[in-house]
Amino acid sequence: MTKYTAKDIHVLEGLEPVRRRPGMYIGSTDVHGLHHLIAEIVDNSVDEALAGFAKNVWIFIHKDQKVTVIDDGRGIPTEKHPKVGKSALEVAMTYLHAGGKFGGGSYKVSGGLHGVGASAVNALSEQMLVEVKRDNVIYAQTYKSGVPTSDVTTSRESKISDAAKTIWDLTKTGTATVFLPDRSIFSTIELDYKILEKQIRERAYLVAGLFFHIQDERNDLEKNFFFDGGIRSLVEDLNKNKQGLHRSIFIKKDTENVGVEIAIQYNDSYTETVESFANVINTTEGGTHLTGFRIALTRAINDYARKAGVIKSDEENLTGEDLREGLTAVVAIKMNSEKLEFEGQTKTRLGNAEVQPKVAAVTKEGLETFFEENPSDARRIIEKVLLAAKARLAAKAAKEAVIRKGALEGMTLPGKLADCQEKDASQSELYIVEGDSAGGSAKQGRDRKSQAILPIGGKILNTERARLDKIIQFEEIKDLIIALGTGIGDTFDISKIRYHKIILMTDADVDGEHIRTLLLTFFFRYMASCIENGYLYIAQPPLYKVTIGKEIYYAYNDENKEEIVKKYKVNKVALGIQRYKGLGEMNPGQLWETTMNPENRILKKVNLEDATKADEVFNMLMGEEVPPRKKFIQSHARYATLDI
Repeated sequence: MTKYTAKDIHVLEGLEPVRRRPGMYIGSTDVHGLHHLIAEIVDNSVDEALAGFAKNVWIFIHKDQKVTVIDDGRGIPTEKHPKVGKSALEVAMTYLHAGGKFGGGSYKVSGGLHGVGASAVNALSEQMLVEVKRDNVIYAQTYKSGVPTSDVTTSRESKISDAAKTIWDLTKTGTATVFLPDRSIFSTIELDYKILEKQIRERAYLVAGLFFHIQDERNDLEKNFFFDGGIRSLVEDLNKNKQGLHRSIFIKKDTENVGVEIAIQYNDSYTETVESFANVINTTEGGTHLTGFRIALTRAINDYARKAGVIKSDEENLTGEDLREGLTAVVAIKMNSEKLEFEGQTKTRLGNAEVQPKVAAVTKEGLETFFEENPSDARRIIEKVLLAAKARLAAKAAKEAVIRKGALEGMTLPGKLADCQEKDASQSELYIVEGDSAGGSAKQGRDRKSQAILPIGGKILNTERARLDKIIQFEEIKDLIIALGTGIGDTFDISKIRYHKIILMTDADVDGEHIRTLLLTFFFRYMASCIENGYLYIAQPPLYKVTIGKEIYYAYNDENKEEIVKKYKVNKVALGIQRYKGLGEMNPGQLWETTMNPENRILKKVNLEDATKADEVFNMLMGEEVPPRKKFIQSHARYATLDI
């Protein structure tokens, strides 16, 4: 029997817990966790701005992947900490749960990881240098894996180099942090500029009047962000490829130590874009502030519609679903950071119960005032919501028809569907195949046990430009909905899905890409959970069949083809190259061998990295507005591969 004694109890000291379990502190050790490091340091600078001190934040990405963040705030305190006996700078950088965000004196509002931010970044960095400018002196300390490699020194000269030095030399007070993420902890330390830009742009909207400057020395990129309009500017930016139905509504009020800001603008689309924030943290899963907003929006619009005589009876009500069509809104709250409660360490959902009624009260009061003062704008909103309500009733009737066909007739599946024998969704695949010819080949070549085939004839309806009632009436989409088994709209249930791999298999030409885009639009708008759960894929059929003597090779792109030709041409044997124009040119055996056999096929998984950006792109490419699409095509034309 193994003895279990006191020596078996391990005590992790200092920042060792962060290095042992980094995911607990920054969410993950992939590219998202990597960018979380920058967010934590930047948010310390943002906190200085929220406290009324910093006016600028500079972010530098150096060629060696080091990052420098500079602000012109007060600078981290450097005098000896009364309890610890060390410089407050060293305490802030090397002790968990140490910082100015505790005690309620220094920061009433802040982001960051409950005081573990800077020290967590330090722990997960190979090297770190922090310099503080206070009282015309530069205080500095260096660290390795979170452990100080020097005492806090004082000097008139900075150790910071390159372009960051020019900025730092001109800054009278503030904090500069230079760090190199630890290669032994992160899967990559190569920062993605687009992710960083989104993080910084988001914060610029939330902290009106704060200048952000990014310099990426790797790609010689420089961008500056400043939004005096705050979240109102964000709503207008989210609607830039849509037609706004009224002037944006901005509501702002402090109530019982909670600052509430709401920005709203309805547009002519059929989709909803709502973002929520707590302090500067993007609460991607919503929370109590978003719930309070939705409750108040529904009540305010129903009350006004009843007052205007649009709704006649007390029982009749517009639903939350009706109000979501064409809604773009941002909900942001600011409160004492110590009192913030999040569900999960990475802070994606706000949990403070007391926030919900406060946001609801501010939202309802603000909307009532706006409707009274702007009756024409109020009328446009009511008209939009009423049209959505009529469409909902029509969609309900159409959905019931789908349900009757799919559920009440013994789960009658579409006639075109060649279903698989497997009943376990996790082991089942659905190939959505372009054209009857390719569909026939796929049905013959497939693994009948686990692979189902649903051929679609040509281009489906553009679901970006149609309401749900029209979408359900389109035969190809109706067949797809029934085949998947999830239902749609308010009856959608991802747990009922019949396949955990949904594979789009279209021709490798312009028409095939268009069909694929139409299908992606449908899934993004009406079945986003399929993407979020990792169920949606794109098949990669070969572009070429290369015949060398009696051997056959398949090439999936031009580079692949050239590699094959170069490798075997030296043997001076017979060489034949066939360019596939469509899936229908392949017989069942070839289609199985190249595109459907799990042993050697290539599938691209469809991910949803940035819902807001995806919404913008889908709306631009598939929406009603022509100028943004024309501009996009003109600016990206040089990247296109033309199949002429």
